[in-house]
Amino acid sequence: MEFLLINHPLDCPICDQGGECDLQDQAMGYGIDHSRYAENKRAVKDKDFGPLIKTIMTRCIHCTRCVRFATEVAGVPELGATGRGENTEIGTYVQHALTSELSGNMIDLCPVGALTSRPYAFAARPWELTKTESVDVLDAVGSNIRVDARGPEVLRILPRLNEDVNEEWISDKARFACDGLRRQRLDRPYLRRDGKLQAASWDEAFQAIAEAANGVASASMAAIAGDLADCESMLALKDLMTALGSANIDCRQDGAKLDARVRSSYLFNSTIAGIEQADAVVLVGCNPRLEAPVLNARIRKRWVAGNFTVGVIGPEADLTYPTTLVGTSAKDLEVIAAGKGHFAKILKNAKKAMIIVGQGALKGEDGAAVLNLARQAADKLGMIKAGWNGFNVLHTAAARVGGLDLGFVPGEGGLDVAGILSGAQSSAINMVYLLCADEIDTQALGDAFVIYQGHHGDAGAHRADVILPGAAYTEKNATYVNTEGRVQLGRRAIFPPGEAREDWTIIRALSAVLGQTLPYDDLKAVRAKLVEANANFLKINQTTPAEWGSFGTEGAISDVPFASPVCNFYMTDPISRASETMAHCIETFGKGDERKTGTDG
Repeated sequence: MEFLLINHPLDCPICDQGGECDLQDQAMGYGIDHSRYAENKRAVKDKDFGPLIKTIMTRCIHCTRCVRFATEVAGVPELGATGRGENTEIGTYVQHALTSELSGNMIDLCPVGALTSRPYAFAARPWELTKTESVDVLDAVGSNIRVDARGPEVLRILPRLNEDVNEEWISDKARFACDGLRRQRLDRPYLRRDGKLQAASWDEAFQAIAEAANGVASASMAAIAGDLADCESMLALKDLMTALGSANIDCRQDGAKLDARVRSSYLFNSTIAGIEQADAVVLVGCNPRLEAPVLNARIRKRWVAGNFTVGVIGPEADLTYPTTLVGTSAKDLEVIAAGKGHFAKILKNAKKAMIIVGQGALKGEDGAAVLNLARQAADKLGMIKAGWNGFNVLHTAAARVGGLDLGFVPGEGGLDVAGILSGAQSSAINMVYLLCADEIDTQALGDAFVIYQGHHGDAGAHRADVILPGAAYTEKNATYVNTEGRVQLGRRAIFPPGEAREDWTIIRALSAVLGQTLPYDDLKAVRAKLVEANANFLKINQTTPAEWGSFGTEGAISDVPFASPVCNFYMTDPISRASETMAHCIETFGKGDERKTGTDG
């Protein structure tokens, strides 16, 4: 302990690590109350690791945990030690910010206060915070997190250990975008009067919706669920639209041709932990480094273990492990599905091969045909066998699997998102309900009456005629289903701001005004209805193997190259778009930067 503390400064009163510092704990347990070291302590210049990590390198004890994490786990070997003996320093070899989407995990790994969170600096002490266990919704992995709040503010988000999902890591967006929860919030209902949105009461907002709905045919009503919607609110909205007689509902904002009838067609069937059992994988139209950094780290972990081949059909990118470019479009997938070519042989000879289909491959006109080809490839190349299903869909939206499980897709004769938008332009659709839906082309809504329910003043709110303020994921007890079909519970850490309310309660209150009162009054009753709709909602934090079936449709395919749906990792949703920290990341890792950071969108 004396050797460790020889050069370590006495910063504890002003150090952000104070109260949760490994060195402090060890010194308390094994140290003595005085020092025999009388010489001058050394000082080290701080390094610039970018907008997320604050460095005070004088505190560094050269444990090299950050170096090993960057090299082994993140796969971005940018950190190392220079100098010898007392002159040893940890830093980037060339002065620049760390370019990993997982860099924030180094803060947790650092046993002293050398690396701390820059956005959280001097914000609070750990004993002041209320800690709530929840799940992240900014991608579809469903990383387990702990939300640390003080009063009405979320001050930081930390990972929670779950070996089956995210191990002990979370992405930088999940960790640092929480400051977006405070900005651009919708905290009261709004009504558009004389072309301008003006504050209104809940009664006025509901009354305006009731008046607009009066005289609108049920076939002219539509609802779209967004990427951050929880299962309870999607269930309530589906029940309301069914009661109103409309089948025009969809949860696939990006137009992905996913088949809600066969559960195995839209799940990551191998499970995230199952990646470690695979011995070959082909990535189709996805960039897991940007779409799901934690899942990408699991693929890298499998590659590090050896005897693992990764093929790519789609955009070529630095995924932090070597890949083989098999092709760029659906035409190349067709070759693999026919069992032809060198990579098809590798997959056929593998004991446990995987195919991972991204949303970039499914959202085109030929999405259903691509899904069909991927299924054929899985069948033909022996990926489906007893105890192993190698067919996987990688989602980017936390709400997508839950929505498909609930059947939040067009009913008989109903319109999907593309149909709703074109219907709004041709005046066939006169009323559209957007539940946290911001990723659609809001200009295409024409003259339709738009109700927007959400928590941020994003694209949907700008177009809305009525705004109903909802709760963000840290402000409600809600259910989410991740990309592998694992049902997880998010828990309320703080209350919604102002007059905002939990989402399902808003829809329940609106249903009474519209004369179609929904049959549940509390969360317990809503969750009972969830289980009634799909028995999988009973199995919390479990994955259930889905029955394999036939899905996708035969059809013409194009030779247009696949593209990842995420071109800007740091801003993909209303919360991260409102985050000042994420904006700083864009400045640092923005367009024209020579280093590959995935933010060239």
